[in-house]
Amino acid sequence: MPYRLLACDYDGTLAHQGRVESSTLAALERLRASGRSLALVTGRQLEDLQRVFPHLDLFDRVVAENGALLYRPDRTERILGEPPPPRLIEELGRRGVKPLAVGRVIVATSRPHETTVLETIRELGLQLQLSLNKGAVMVLPFGVDKASGLRVALEELRISAHNTVGVGDAENDQVFLALCGYSVAVANALPGVKQRADYVTRADHGAGVVELIDRLLAPAPGCGLG
Repeated sequence: MPYRLLACDYDGTLAHQGRVESSTLAALERLRASGRSLALVTGRQLEDLQRVFPHLDLFDRVVAENGALLYRPDRTERILGEPPPPRLIEELGRRGVKPLAVGRVIVATSRPHETTVLETIRELGLQLQLSLNKGAVMVLPFGVDKASGLRVALEELRISAHNTVGVGDAENDQVFLALCGYSVAVANALPGVKQRADYVTRADHGAGVVELIDRLLAPAPGCGLG
C-alpha cells in the first residue's frame, strides 16, 4: 500500500525532553522531498509548541491541543471544540490544582490531580472527558481527541487514513494510531502502545522516527512500507 502521509506525536516521539535533533529534522525533510505529506499530532498548546519547535513549516497540518485545534501552513487555525467553561477553571484554581494551563479548548494539568479534576467535572455536571499522557492530565469535550483532529486534517488534505502511517509513544496516541493504516511505536513507548502497534522501532524518540522514515523511503521491494 502506498503510504502518503506520516503523522507524528511530538513529546516522547519526535522530541526527547522537548528537543528535536537535527538528524530527525533532516529525515522529515527527506520525507517531504519524496512527495509525501507530514502531520504533527500533539497535546501541546500551539503557542507552547511554536516556542519550543520553530519548524512547523515542515508539516502540512498540525493537530494541537490533543485534537482540539488545527493549524495550517498559511498560519490559519480551525478550532475543533468548545472553549473550556470558566466555572471549571475557577473551581480548579480554588481547589489548588497547579499547574493549570488553559488553551483554546484544552485545560491541562499534571498527575496526581486527575481525581480532583474528575470530581470537579462531575460536581459541576459538565460534559467533559479526561485524557492522560504519561504525567499529563488533559480535559477536553467528549469526542475530541488526537484521532478526531487527525481525521479533520486528513479530510482537508484529501488523504485516506488507510494511506497514513502514525507514530507515537503514550496513552493519548493510541486512538490516532488505531485510525492509521499502519501504526508504529518508538522503542521508548509505553508497553500498551507497543502491543497494539504494527511495528516497534529499535531506536527511541527521534532516532526511532528516523528509522521509520528510512523504511518508508527504502527503494528495494520488501524493505520499506510502500
